[in-house]
Amino acid sequence: MRHISKLPDVGTTIFTVMGALAKKHHAINLAQGFPDFKMDENLIDLVTSAMQNGHNQYAPMQGDLGLREAIAKKFDLLYGTSYHPENEITITTGATQAIFSIISAFIKPNDEVIIFRPAYDCYEPTIALNGGKTVSVALESPNFKVDWNEVKSKINSRTKMMVINTPQNPIGTVFSEADMRQLQQLTIGTDIIILSDEVYEHMVFDGEKHQSACLFPDLKSRSFIVASFGKTFHNTGWKMGYCCAPQPLMSELRKVHQFNVFSVNHPMQKALAAYLQNENRYLELSAFYQQKRDLFLSLIKDSRFKFTPSKGTYFQLLDYSGITQENDVDFAKRLTVENKLTSIPISVFYDTKIESKMLRFCFAKKDETLKQAAEILNQI
Repeated sequence: MRHISKLPDVGTTIFTVMGALAKKHHAINLAQGFPDFKMDENLIDLVTSAMQNGHNQYAPMQGDLGLREAIAKKFDLLYGTSYHPENEITITTGATQAIFSIISAFIKPNDEVIIFRPAYDCYEPTIALNGGKTVSVALESPNFKVDWNEVKSKINSRTKMMVINTPQNPIGTVFSEADMRQLQQLTIGTDIIILSDEVYEHMVFDGEKHQSACLFPDLKSRSFIVASFGKTFHNTGWKMGYCCAPQPLMSELRKVHQFNVFSVNHPMQKALAAYLQNENRYLELSAFYQQKRDLFLSLIKDSRFKFTPSKGTYFQLLDYSGITQENDVDFAKRLTVENKLTSIPISVFYDTKIESKMLRFCFAKKDETLKQAAEILNQI
């Protein structure tokens, strides 16, 4: 059978490659972004209760109303702004499904979408599947700052969407208030849609404040905000997320969502609605993860790796330029095979060849795991 691939340049993701290598060589896996510690037993009990109470059939397509109301309350508490639970919030099968559905709802052949690299790897394939063109703005180490003049130069009549990610995976940076105001100013008076990937919103460190797109009125009027319960509550395998947007945008998203997954795990939605009633369960996360970041960095401060402390997410970049001149993919693989520690090379998140000499490590791990990883790094 002959066929033409819609994604001819897409192979197995780096996460699958490094995960398999870690498993084969029995390495400590700090590559993929998932915790190795237990989630809250109370949340598991709430799911069990929801199942026993009969919430085992289809949830509403938009999501359980109680959960949407809890999300609206959270936005009001954190940002002093909210979304109508009936028509401006949709529960999704993780954040990636929300991103896929948003792009699919709006991007047509030859539409251009601006993304910031290094970028999470689901954006570009989804744009390509819908016939769009990815326009990249490269953020360069060590500061990874946005050149807004460059962004402005890439906006034209074909620009349909811009994807931002703050805090940003894989580099752990955050957009400042000044960045968000620049973004707002550049898009005022245009029809450009903002897809704001905010899955790490509760992991911002050193007294910084998460600058959600909903804090800026014009940005809010043109933005989707994408969030993840899996990242927030240490259960990435649940694949539970949501997105928020003004009603005219959300109605288009739901046209895709209803034929993509239709609805999302019902008992988990009931459980999350109850769990969110205690706001400390997400308000305390920044301090929780900063402690882990600080522990990890204190343990490797005398190693040959260089670093700037991550400002957000649960990822930390380590610069190995003082150790070897190998490219980062080769070094990451060698570190796994020879030293039994797995990370993610940063160059794979760019669309051009770069010599980053940086690896990404996940510190959403038990303290014991971080200590074992640090012992290895200190010996290199």
